[in-house]
Amino acid sequence: MASGGPARPRSGAFPRKDAIHIRLRPNIPPRKFIDPQNMDLTVKPGDNFYQYANGNWIRSNPIPASKTSWGSFNELREKSLNAMKSLLEEATKTTTKGRLYQMVGDYYTSGMDSLAIEKAGFDPIKPDLARIDKVNNKAAFLNELAYQRTQGNGMLFGFNVTPDRKNVTKYLPQLTQGGTTLPDRDYYLKSDPRNQKIRDAYHENLIKMFALIGEEPTQASQDADVVVRLETALAKAQMPRVEMRDPYKTYNKVAVSAFSPQTPGVSWADQLSKYGAMGQDTLLVQSPAFFKSLDSLLTATPIEDLRTYMRWNIVKNAAPYLSDGFVTQNFAFAKVLTGQKEQTPRWQRVSSLIDGTLSDLLGQLYVQSYFKPEAKQRMLALVDNLEASYKEHIKNLDWMSEDTKKKALVKLLAFKRKIGYPDKWKAYEGVTISRNDFYGNVKSANKWQYNHVISRLGKPVDRTEWGMTPPTVNAQYSPVNNDISFPAAILQFPFFDFDADDAVNYGGIGAVIGHEMTHGFDDSGRQYDADGTLRDWWSKDDATKFKERADKVRDQFFGFKVLDSIKVNGQLTLGENLADLGGLAIAYDAFKKTSQGKSKTKTDGFTPDQRFFLSWAQVWRSNQLPESTAQRIMTDPHAPDLYRVNGPVSNIDAWYQAFNVQPGDKLYKPKEQRIKVW
Repeated sequence: MASGGPARPRSGAFPRKDAIHIRLRPNIPPRKFIDPQNMDLTVKPGDNFYQYANGNWIRSNPIPASKTSWGSFNELREKSLNAMKSLLEEATKTTTKGRLYQMVGDYYTSGMDSLAIEKAGFDPIKPDLARIDKVNNKAAFLNELAYQRTQGNGMLFGFNVTPDRKNVTKYLPQLTQGGTTLPDRDYYLKSDPRNQKIRDAYHENLIKMFALIGEEPTQASQDADVVVRLETALAKAQMPRVEMRDPYKTYNKVAVSAFSPQTPGVSWADQLSKYGAMGQDTLLVQSPAFFKSLDSLLTATPIEDLRTYMRWNIVKNAAPYLSDGFVTQNFAFAKVLTGQKEQTPRWQRVSSLIDGTLSDLLGQLYVQSYFKPEAKQRMLALVDNLEASYKEHIKNLDWMSEDTKKKALVKLLAFKRKIGYPDKWKAYEGVTISRNDFYGNVKSANKWQYNHVISRLGKPVDRTEWGMTPPTVNAQYSPVNNDISFPAAILQFPFFDFDADDAVNYGGIGAVIGHEMTHGFDDSGRQYDADGTLRDWWSKDDATKFKERADKVRDQFFGFKVLDSIKVNGQLTLGENLADLGGLAIAYDAFKKTSQGKSKTKTDGFTPDQRFFLSWAQVWRSNQLPESTAQRIMTDPHAPDLYRVNGPVSNIDAWYQAFNVQPGDKLYKPKEQRIKVW
């Protein structure tokens, strides 16, 4: 929720009320949106701008034991979780107010009833384990695989219904690679000590989890070996994460009748029918090579090993919702993987679960209580300003031809905006929530979600559907929808505040808006046109010039070192780095059109330009555990926060001028070496 009262319209700047507050309540000091107390003024801005802007805050805000990181995003997520807790606790007392309150209230009650969950042990999954015990051949295995998928227990690979990227008005079933438990294929394949330690811990975790469902030690160890062997084979078959960023490599549209012969052991017409996708004659396949390897693996694997793999997936998917032994063991492995010291409190886990599974019900309550309608209007105005700035940038590019510029402008002006919350809410018809059956509630919600996805088939693509929930602290660009989304929870300080000056709001949420817009023109997003179709609208020469500039950003980030021997993956993070650089530059030019942006008047000791860049830096302030950092480098398309600040600013001339950055400063780059893409 944005702090302060409703804003009154005014051109040029967000309204300031600090003076009014001072007159009425002289003992309350004015808020400092850029607070020197959070900074490390002993560091030169040109040596480490991130540390200069955030050093004292970082030292004063250690990571809580129940977290793997702590920063601006975490603070807002904690705030959002506390808001959800209040709503959910109130709903538990008012379940007779209507279906919405009954659903979320009883779901929360069931999740917080640790005594009932403990008493149930692993009884909730015994029926599924008994079903699997009866699987005695490959045909029965595939039948059970299909059944479990329809219950929300997908395994071996991913299945979804998504827009056809080359015909975006139509939904198609899509198969994606999967089947592994560890966060990335490299955890199975790299031989360094860090990954070996994680593999050893994973093997031990498997043994202990199998023991929790009654297996003897020898059997549990043998079953752990089976799972690791099968998942390692699946990891070898998977396309690397960097390659998956290429939308053409992952777009393989095939006739079902043509794909089945490539996997002789699996009839996809039969499988799709069992998934509820009857009569579909066309498939999107993310990685045909993966499914060919999967087919060979299924043929070569004894049925008892396939049963073991399936049992593990049932246990793994259910473990967070079962008795304490499962939850504790689950967390014991997470500690090795992420470094987290203490388990996340139950109320936070249950609140997040409800937000993720009944998001539009809880979201309605969240928006009613915590989102100001004025924030939506202010955001729309900001988006207009950023769009105008982006339009100027495109028109003034010295490397792009006029014809491609025209097409880029058409795409920019076609961006759709999703601000705060959906225009229509899902009702979750068919979901049954009981006050006394936590795992049953999880299954009911998961099954609804699966059926909702399947129900898209044969319908026009719904471009109004959101991919995030209102209490989510994040933002998003969708290439196939060509839209930008900003959930309610991100429209708070340090991103946005009604009382803040323009420098703070443009350096915060303004740069985030620009970031999401730039995703439409990053190395992947640029390959989609104005209506979201995967189509090449670039001239060959313009595409070459873009790549030359993008490669410079890639190389800059490959040069950043994290921890001991780990470097930032400049190719994996390229899209986000391009978005950060473009978003910050475009937001700065939009800010310069405001009255504050045109002035030199200092606030709290800083010029407007300094406040703009300091606002950007404080958005990304954070501490992160080393284990979590190592995982992030392997799996996250975002660079570490330090480099999300220092990387982009080192390419922007105005930052050099604002902080008098000179040759010899560690971040200094000669003007001719500063990278400008958009």
